[in-house]
Amino acid sequence: MKRRVLGALACAAMAVILAAGCSSTKSSSGEAGSKGASAGKKSMEVAGNDVTTLNVWTFIELHQDFYVNMAEKWNEAHPDKKVKLVLSNMPYDDMHNKLSLALESGEGAPDIVDIELGKFPAFMVGNIGLMELNDVIEPYRNNIVQSRLDIYSKDGKEYGLPTHVGTTVAFYNEKLLKDAGINYQDIKTWDQFKEAGVKYHEATGKYFSCVETSASWMINLMLAQKGGDYVDENGNLNLNSKELTEVLEYIKGMQETGAFATVPGGQPDNEEAYPSYNTGEYAVQIMPFWQTSRFVNYMKDLKKQVAISTVPVWDENDKETATIGGGGTGTAIVKSGKNAKLAAEVMAYIKLSEDSNREVWNVLGFDPVNTAVWTDKTLTQNQDNQFIQYFTNYPFDTLLKTKDSIGLLRAYTDEKYPSINNELCNVTLNSIFEDGMDVKEALDSSQETLKNEFKK
Repeated sequence: MKRRVLGALACAAMAVILAAGCSSTKSSSGEAGSKGASAGKKSMEVAGNDVTTLNVWTFIELHQDFYVNMAEKWNEAHPDKKVKLVLSNMPYDDMHNKLSLALESGEGAPDIVDIELGKFPAFMVGNIGLMELNDVIEPYRNNIVQSRLDIYSKDGKEYGLPTHVGTTVAFYNEKLLKDAGINYQDIKTWDQFKEAGVKYHEATGKYFSCVETSASWMINLMLAQKGGDYVDENGNLNLNSKELTEVLEYIKGMQETGAFATVPGGQPDNEEAYPSYNTGEYAVQIMPFWQTSRFVNYMKDLKKQVAISTVPVWDENDKETATIGGGGTGTAIVKSGKNAKLAAEVMAYIKLSEDSNREVWNVLGFDPVNTAVWTDKTLTQNQDNQFIQYFTNYPFDTLLKTKDSIGLLRAYTDEKYPSINNELCNVTLNSIFEDGMDVKEALDSSQETLKNEFKK
């Protein structure tokens, strides 16, 4: 079973890896990853004789410097537990496939490894080679967004340390909307979102927001808000559910107004799509919070035009799951490593402590999983921060409104999810929104395709 799932993961990975610039790619984690055939190496310089060397694998180049900087802080605070990180940065698929082989053979695995959300379920089947992390998470638990721990968990045991929350938010081009007589703050429900789109389109002739075909950020959000999922409570495939049918039919209704349209590349986080937003062809994005980094780096002309707001909901009175986290990378510890216990302790500090989470925002622009820093105004309203300088409002003001209502989809932790995502983003959504296929017919067809795949 594990080998079949890994094969599906390889296919799914090709669907979610998108170009992020001349020298990098990115996966559904929302983070920039390595590109090319060769691995990049980085090694710390640590003085002293009593130093433990820990080998780290990642597919995210930015993580190397971040981990080194935080490990140096760890060493300063723990002179009796100094560590030397030796980091290898590899292409996305290469690293995950190499990890799988190392865990299966029992040879060549690192001490620490970054595993992308879409790959994580494959490492949760059979004899799990990753260390349970509940104990090292415990000192930080009260301030960590629980749904971010849940996506790297199985049967109550936590195996991954999250990098960010990925809170799904609305990015409104405040200037464009204001010029069209629309106040984004008046948009509370999906019906109001749709109505605002029609008004905007009539006033400008341009599109309000996009219809996704190569990703499902907004779709996942709308589905979770309805209490739906891609698998049921027993883990059975549930692609043609009543809830998903309703979501996609609603979005198709948006598309039929003419105010919503597919975007180049099929979703907002795509190098083909960035120019369409940068030039004002589309006014709104419903995306995980890490899209802040894309605005700052790839949509520079929109500086001081874009506001970050809470997402629309189906019913203003329903606050239980107002939003969800999207994307993610879980840092795991290989259970068989001779220094696994120390590695877990060090990485819990690097990923979950308040010190590290301040840098997650300052350096990466991600929403920190440790919510204790969300109320630190020296951090969240620092006028020298490039993200504070870019947006028209304070991003953390929106995050604080979502703090107690960030959910997740059950399917994220299911080994079938890579195949589900692959089918949805390569077949189903294109059939509906590009080819005009009936929603129920398209979902029934994809349900049958996946059922046959899972029987193999």
